[in-house]
Amino acid sequence: MQNSGIPQGIFLKRAKLILPDGSGEYDWPDLHLGMDLNVYQRVFRIIDCDDFTRSYYANEGKDIGQAEDYPTDPFAHARSMINMKQIPPDQAEFKNYIEVKLKGGRPNGGLKSFLDNDRRVLCFKILWDDVSYDGGEKFYTLNFFLSDNSIEVKENNTQNSGRAPFPKLLKR
Repeated sequence: MQNSGIPQGIFLKRAKLILPDGSGEYDWPDLHLGMDLNVYQRVFRIIDCDDFTRSYYANEGKDIGQAEDYPTDPFAHARSMINMKQIPPDQAEFKNYIEVKLKGGRPNGGLKSFLDNDRRVLCFKILWDDVSYDGGEKFYTLNFFLSDNSIEVKENNTQNSGRAPFPKLLKR
């Protein structure tokens, strides 16, 4: 367990503890698993014991109870999640680029596809029959780039068609 950094002195020295109702002192038969132990207004939960204590209670004919699991610490869980580094998706590609540039990290997975398919493009002629007021038939070219499986859609305008020059409907 890490030190919390809070300065504190000795809380309890070896002493006899008074029962909460004030009727006497704690004795070993008063202690068992699953109980709350009140020590100077600080409450401790007894959750488990060692083998010697178990065998001692068994030899004396006393039931010590069932061991409990340690409670989960939400702060420790939150802290472990903070310490788990996750690279945001928008920075992952840049990080990989820098690592490869510095002669380390993972090799570029898309390099083989790029080298095999550079400048190889599947070109499709497409038509959109726009039924709006100023619509009509609009012709486009869909380019599928084999190197990185990306697409772009370009509008095919003819001269004096009366349409504003809008070269790309979808940028690569």
